[in-house]
Amino acid sequence: MSQPAPSARRSAVHLLDQVLGEGRLMSDLISSGALDRLDPADRARAQRLATDTLRGIERADRLLKRHLRKPPPLHVFNILRLGTVELCMGGDAHGVVNDLVALVGSHRRYGNLKGLINAVLRKMAADGPGTWNDLRVPRLPRWLREPLVSAWGAGAVAQMEQAQFAGAPLDLTARGDAVALAERLQGTLLPTGSVRLSDAGQVSALPGYTSGDWWVQDAAAALPVRVLDPQPHEAVLDLCAAPGGKTLQLCAAGANVTALDLSEKRMARVRENLERCGYSANCITGDALEHAGGPYDAVLLDAPCSATGTIRRHPDLPFAKDGSEFGALIALQAAMLDHALSLLKPGGRLVFCTCSLLPDEGECQVDEALGRHPGLSVDRGAVAGLPGIDPAWITDEGGLRLRPDHWPDLGGMDGFYIACLRPAPAS
Repeated sequence: MSQPAPSARRSAVHLLDQVLGEGRLMSDLISSGALDRLDPADRARAQRLATDTLRGIERADRLLKRHLRKPPPLHVFNILRLGTVELCMGGDAHGVVNDLVALVGSHRRYGNLKGLINAVLRKMAADGPGTWNDLRVPRLPRWLREPLVSAWGAGAVAQMEQAQFAGAPLDLTARGDAVALAERLQGTLLPTGSVRLSDAGQVSALPGYTSGDWWVQDAAAALPVRVLDPQPHEAVLDLCAAPGGKTLQLCAAGANVTALDLSEKRMARVRENLERCGYSANCITGDALEHAGGPYDAVLLDAPCSATGTIRRHPDLPFAKDGSEFGALIALQAAMLDHALSLLKPGGRLVFCTCSLLPDEGECQVDEALGRHPGLSVDRGAVAGLPGIDPAWITDEGGLRLRPDHWPDLGGMDGFYIACLRPAPAS
């Protein structure tokens, strides 16, 4: 039996099967070629369909429960979920239903369930859109929601869930003039200097992509380099550099950049982005804990973490993870932070950051590092002096806590923790 031709919906269902059935991360699936047979437009559409379905899966399951006596096999369930979300978000009923009936009909094991798909999705087309917005905003899973409520309160977490359900606009960092880029792309210039596009479409088709006039980078993710404040000709190490947005910022500032990442595949992306934007850096594939280069004027450590701050952009995370890896990640962050401090020149500075909403991966890490390293201090001025920073975001120890519920009128931001650390002066 010949393999069915790829399509955006078929590929989106495959992504859902892997995330929900195998605990795979969508970024890993895509980087390993899950969408390579699609053209760029369908590739973007498949990813959007899968992410929309994951964001709305709680609502979809509530609606489907009314029409199913028992849950069908996962593959069939995911077809129904995708169809429900697409229909409830305004998809063309005829096209959605016919395509998904054909999709299950081509399956050698579940082809006999075409009638179920047809009946349920036709009912959903009739009744679903009118009740979709009456359902509650989908909640984070308990393993993540409970520690977040403990840290930030139920009200703040509910606002984060609202931001995550709404999804993330596209943020760009300009190679040059951000004001001019915002005007050129009809985007919004954010208070911190990023450019936000609300309906970007296919990224690679946007003006300036091929010529490297900008790169994709959430507004929160663009702030660690601004906190570091790299100067021309400074020797700067970007630990855990992939996919390269921060490396590009460092290069744009005129620093002499060493970019390191453990993964050769991810480091290839850094090199591609450097080439597209016309920059160069010393790119090294290796273990951050074993790096012995330097000493450096400054080090940027974007440490491996739970990535819980990026769920608005990566709604697969709560389904592919269960929190069991947090302990090991926290220990690794502490070890990396200690090693990174050892790579600094006297008078140097380290920016530690994580795209996490958990204090154990941010505020607590810095508090504990201060206890381990006599004379180490947090440079509060490095964050307080940045444009667009709300003073309420500055934490007790002098770091910067960013959350998805910040900037609710502008579309939110990723969750991040950022702190600038300075060792004791040499005696």
